[in-house]
Amino acid sequence: MNKNKLKAPILTAGAIFMAFLMVDVTSQAARMDMVDVSNNNGYMSTAEYVSMRNEFGVKAVTVKISEGGTYKDPYAASNIANVQAAGLYINGYHFAHYATKAQAIAEADFAGRTAKVAGLPVGAVLATDVESQEANNQSKTTNDRNNAAFMQEIQKFGYRADIYTSGSWANNKMTIKGKTGWIAAYPYVPAGKNWYSGNHAWQWSSTAKFRISYGGFDVSQLNSNYYTADQKSKVKATNKVAVKQQNKTANKGKNATNVKVINKAKRGPHLKNAVVNQTYAQQGIFYPNTTLNVRSGAGTAYRKVATYYPGESVQYNQVLIKSDYVWARYRRTNGQNGYIALGVNGGTNYGKRVVGVSHTYYTVKSGDSWWTIAQRNGLSMTTLASQNGKSIYTTIYPGQRLAVR
Repeated sequence: MNKNKLKAPILTAGAIFMAFLMVDVTSQAARMDMVDVSNNNGYMSTAEYVSMRNEFGVKAVTVKISEGGTYKDPYAASNIANVQAAGLYINGYHFAHYATKAQAIAEADFAGRTAKVAGLPVGAVLATDVESQEANNQSKTTNDRNNAAFMQEIQKFGYRADIYTSGSWANNKMTIKGKTGWIAAYPYVPAGKNWYSGNHAWQWSSTAKFRISYGGFDVSQLNSNYYTADQKSKVKATNKVAVKQQNKTANKGKNATNVKVINKAKRGPHLKNAVVNQTYAQQGIFYPNTTLNVRSGAGTAYRKVATYYPGESVQYNQVLIKSDYVWARYRRTNGQNGYIALGVNGGTNYGKRVVGVSHTYYTVKSGDSWWTIAQRNGLSMTTLASQNGKSIYTTIYPGQRLAVR
C-alpha cells in the first residue's frame, strides 16, 4: 500500500510451499475486487474508475487519507468523489506511524477529521496501515494495544475499522483475528482462492495494470463483504469477457489488454463512440479546475512529465480526441510537446476552455524578477508564473519569453 516501501518477500518458506500446493488443487485466478490508490498514482479520473469496474471487475476502491499526524493526501477528495461517481464502494486508509497508545489516538483523530473534510462517507472502512519502522520496533503486545486504540477512536467518526499489514507481520508483529484484517502477501503464483480466506481481504499484487490508467496498482481479492459496506456487492461489470481475460492476464504478471475496445466495437451502435480518434487545430487557453498530469503523449499510458493545478492555465495549439479522453497539446518550456486532458470524451470537463485567444509575450531582461515583471503588467507573481507553467521559485533568465497577457 505504501508505494515507497521495499517490496521484500513477505511469505515464509512454508507459505511459499503451500502456494504451490494450492495451485494443484485449484486453478481459480485471484480477483481484482479492490484497488487502493494514493498520491503516488496521481490524479485518477472517473473514467479510469469506470474502466476498472467494467473491464476488470473492481468493486471497491480504498484511498489514502492521511499519514502520521500531519500529512493529508492531496488527492483524497478527488479520488473519493470520482470513485463514487463511478458507482464503486469507497473506503479509506491511514498510514500509521504511532508507537504509543496516545499517539495512536491522536493519529486516529487526525485521520478521522481529514477523512470527513475529504468527503469519506460515514459507514466506510477507514483502515490503519501498519507497516512502519515505528511498529516494527514495538512488541506484539504494544502494537496490539496501539492498533486497538486507533480502531476504537476511529469509530467515533462513524467509520468502520480494520488493520492492513503484511502476511509476515500478521500474528507475528500484531494479532489479526479471524474475520478481520486486510493482508498483503505476494506469492510466486497468485492463483488459488484460499489465500487469507478467513480475513476480509488479500492484497495479492502491487503491480497490476489497468488499460487507461498509468503505472502499477495494488489490487486485492475480497474474501468477505466488509469492504463493500457489509453487504453483498451490487457493482456489476458490463464486460464479463474483458474481466475474465484481464484477471487471467494479471495472474500471469502481464499488462492489461485491449479486450474492452475490441468488444465494444462489436456491441452495437449505442457504443459507437467507444473508439474515436480525431485531431483538429485549435488554439486557446485551458484553465483546469482540478489537478491534472501532463503526459508525453495523448494517452494515460504515456509518462508523466509535469502537473497543472487549479488556478493555473496552459495555452494549447491542438486538440485530440483519443478514445476515452479529450486532450490538448501545448509547447512546454523545454520545447517539447506536452499533453493534458481537457476532460472525458462525452463526459466531465476538467476545467474551462477559452478558444481563439493567444498570449502577449515579454522578453526577460537583466535585473528582472517575477515581482518586477508582474507589477509592470498588472499581474500577481503567482498568476504570471502559473500561466507560464512555472512557480515563483523558478529561476528566470535574460532572453526568456514570458506570457504576460
